[in-house]
Amino acid sequence: MDFSSLMMSDELAHLSNRYDQFVKTHIIPLEQEAVYGSFKAALPKLQELRQLAKKEGLFAPHLSKSDGGLGLGLTEFGRVSEILGKSPLGHYIFNCQAPDIGNMELMHQFASPQLQSKYLVPLQKGEIRSCFAMTEPQHAGSNPKHLSTTAVKVGNEYIINGHKWFTSSADGAAFTIVMAVTDPEHPNPYQRASMILVPLDNLGFKLVRNIPIMGDVGEDYMSHAEVRFEDCKVPVSNLIGKEGSGFSLAQERLGPGRIHHCMRWIGICERAIDLMCQRALSRELDPGKPLSGQQTVQNWIAEAVAEVKAARMLVLATAFRIEKEGAKAAKMDISTIKFFVSDVLMKTLDKAIQTHGALGITDDTILSFWYRHERGARIYDGPDEVHKSVLARETLKKYAG
Repeated sequence: MDFSSLMMSDELAHLSNRYDQFVKTHIIPLEQEAVYGSFKAALPKLQELRQLAKKEGLFAPHLSKSDGGLGLGLTEFGRVSEILGKSPLGHYIFNCQAPDIGNMELMHQFASPQLQSKYLVPLQKGEIRSCFAMTEPQHAGSNPKHLSTTAVKVGNEYIINGHKWFTSSADGAAFTIVMAVTDPEHPNPYQRASMILVPLDNLGFKLVRNIPIMGDVGEDYMSHAEVRFEDCKVPVSNLIGKEGSGFSLAQERLGPGRIHHCMRWIGICERAIDLMCQRALSRELDPGKPLSGQQTVQNWIAEAVAEVKAARMLVLATAFRIEKEGAKAAKMDISTIKFFVSDVLMKTLDKAIQTHGALGITDDTILSFWYRHERGARIYDGPDEVHKSVLARETLKKYAG
């Protein structure tokens, strides 16, 4: 491993500092209003920040310069993603939030020129949002080849019927990319499904509800929707890639996506450590005796710092390998960071909340929001147990006779 590849260039360090200052100065002060208040009510202020990000040349860091972005590679963007992860609003302001970033990457590679012109370009500009419909309530999300949603070709149209949920950010989105079975009899179960773009003003699309997450019902971008497709008709030309390629496209989408998530989680950890240290220094057990003097609290801080540093190096090494060898070659690395970093995330948040005492479980800090919403980190993009099994099986092959 060439460790120089994990070091920041002077240019990237300068850029990272600009993002950090933007997050601290403009985004974090809006959290109480937009995260714990009403996201929709805060949208005008958030849109102003998006325009400011464009003006300062910081918008869409993941996109190529020709597409209006900064042209950062996966490893470079990972560094920026960590900084933006310090606020739940960070990635949204700079238009590199999930699920949009995954849809941008997918459409850039596999959508037709017509779909790119009509949907991808305004998505890249931040003029519209999108969502991704794959998970179904009646099937285990860890087995994406087992789907009930169907897309039947009739003439020049697909007729889509199915029930999805955790179609994140469907509320307010302009379109979704839905994974549906187009060839249920194909002998290879991995070639039965396809990805199809569906505009959400389609009469056959129904947003059933925004799903409460541990009691918190989100709205707009900060939501997780249950949706239905009922005789939903779209042109055959809305197919993404080739028919039957849905599973392989999902893998293409999820490889870099796990880098994005993991670096965002590390950013959350860094913010949690900041809050934990500030609380430890300011909270006194007795006059003149701050929490920071307690060995247990010192242990929590040291463990969190060490684990986050290890997680960062692991993720950046994986991103570097993806850039050099492709996502397929880094399959085991991707599984490793998925379960390792999600575990570090939850342990770090728990330590930070414990350091805050009763304050930590209130909505007076951002910690309680993350503790609720990021518990899903160990579930989405494949549950941790599946990734552990993948890594264990691959490791055991070396010892099999």
